[in-house]
Amino acid sequence: MKLYFHGGAGTVTGSNYLLETSQSKILIDCGLFQGKRKIEEKNYEPFPYNPKEIDFVLITHAHLDHLGRLPKLIKDGFQGKIFATEPTIGFTKLMLEDSQKILHQRATRKEIIEKMDGQQIRKIMKMFQKVEYRKQIELSKGISVCFREAGHVLGSASIEVNAQGKKIVFSGDLGYDHAPIVRDSAEIESADYVVIESTYGDRIHEVKETCQHLLENVVEETVTRGGVLMIPSFALERTQRLLYHFNELVENNRIPQIPIFVDSPLAIKLTEVYKRYSQYYDQEAKFLIKSGDDIFNFPNLKFTLTTEESKAINQVAPPKIIIAGSGMSQGGRIIHHQRRYLSDPKNTLLFVTYQVPGTLGYRILQGAEKVKILGENISIKAEIKRIDGYSSHADQKGLIDWLSDIKKLSSPNQIKKVFVCHGEEKSSLALSQRIKSDLNLLTEIPEINQMTEI
Repeated sequence: MKLYFHGGAGTVTGSNYLLETSQSKILIDCGLFQGKRKIEEKNYEPFPYNPKEIDFVLITHAHLDHLGRLPKLIKDGFQGKIFATEPTIGFTKLMLEDSQKILHQRATRKEIIEKMDGQQIRKIMKMFQKVEYRKQIELSKGISVCFREAGHVLGSASIEVNAQGKKIVFSGDLGYDHAPIVRDSAEIESADYVVIESTYGDRIHEVKETCQHLLENVVEETVTRGGVLMIPSFALERTQRLLYHFNELVENNRIPQIPIFVDSPLAIKLTEVYKRYSQYYDQEAKFLIKSGDDIFNFPNLKFTLTTEESKAINQVAPPKIIIAGSGMSQGGRIIHHQRRYLSDPKNTLLFVTYQVPGTLGYRILQGAEKVKILGENISIKAEIKRIDGYSSHADQKGLIDWLSDIKKLSSPNQIKKVFVCHGEEKSSLALSQRIKSDLNLLTEIPEINQMTEI
């Protein structure tokens, strides 16, 4: 077999792995590249393989860096089947519509692509086949796959591929244990090869209690100054996790009663989809719902769907909290709020998501004193804060623990190699070194478009 790393190698985004067996060609994820302009240009380049020859696509979860190039894949000739969990399929239509908008906003004249309309996206949705967690699915003779909970976002999965007498495990994006709403990652019983993410392979997160306490403190500090708290947030998972925590803080009177706005049409729509799949929640979230608590709603919360409602936020006197996309400040309504409020020292900009190098959010987090937003030079005088604990990615310890469990359930010397992917160079290298020192496993950090015989 041959394993190609056509994305998610040397960078966090663009996940796209091709497993070529003697019988089939299988793609694991087909995501957007995000970040610096040079990286994003890859979204408009031809695929390094013929989409017409791909038999199956396996999607680990619904974030754009894992499925955002599906429309291009289909447009370029893919006609096979796409496998994903039920929640992932439920989120996909909204996410694909968003990916098309992003690609058109970022495209230069030489990169202009044909935008897919609603009918074409509906055609894509018909190519999906729902899979249940922990059930073996036979793709073709001698090739089977199994999706297991990854604990990252609702519906996220690690995927086992059994082919030609070998088991290759793709971690997808892994979450951390006891995260709100989603179930913890499931045990994987043995592997011959592992492809593991390394987004936070070089750091340790705050625990949930510390994370909530930090959020509480940031709110209190901003309210005391009479300011505005801006939180750039991913529409899928991060916004729902924030709402879950704000619900707890508000209902237990741990923060003042001030207006909280979710100013993201996509996040609002995805939150409604979340509610449809409560059977996939963890036990704590299910218990709260059963007891009558709406985990995504509480006093003084307002969802601003229309442009007019969004603009009306400006008329609401501070203190107030605004949760809006995009999570890396590359677009969306958050940049309008940043242009308005970043130059006032009473205000706070709180990062709760990973910031890819090259993005506006990354530059602000690195200490930029001035940035250009919507053509206007903005002096940054607001407080800049960061809470890593809101990440839906496992930290170094979580990644090592997940891999250690696989090793314990594998035969001695069964794991031939661990490929460390989906991370910047520093984090991938740090995780690779820990895997070698702690678990005594052979590791490799693949380069983009690298091919490995397995």
